[in-house]
Amino acid sequence: MIHCKRVYEPASSEDGYRVLVDRLWPRGMKKTDLQYDEWNKTLAPSTELRKAFHADFIDFTAFREAYLQELAGHAPEGRQLVAKGNVTLLYATKNTTQNHAEVLAGWLRSLP
Repeated sequence: MIHCKRVYEPASSEDGYRVLVDRLWPRGMKKTDLQYDEWNKTLAPSTELRKAFHADFIDFTAFREAYLQELAGHAPEGRQLVAKGNVTLLYATKNTTQNHAEVLAGWLRSLP
């Protein structure tokens, strides 16, 4: 199963393999305080795409489509992550519904 969770929420035993999927380290979080198994920058949105979305140059729909195009080239990495079983994608953004981790989770769930 693939789950999403903010890095500021406490870890739980149900989380399974915890992966930080932000390109930048979360603001205000000490590296020693975050419980995670992997920091995967490869599957995070590109810097250009992230900046365009956060600066409101593009809306979420356009961001989602562009991000899915970026992810298309990373299917092997995605399959490796899915193979770990129960995975929680960790992200820092405040928006819990329109964010890259939710897009990534949907993409991972759709991998053959």
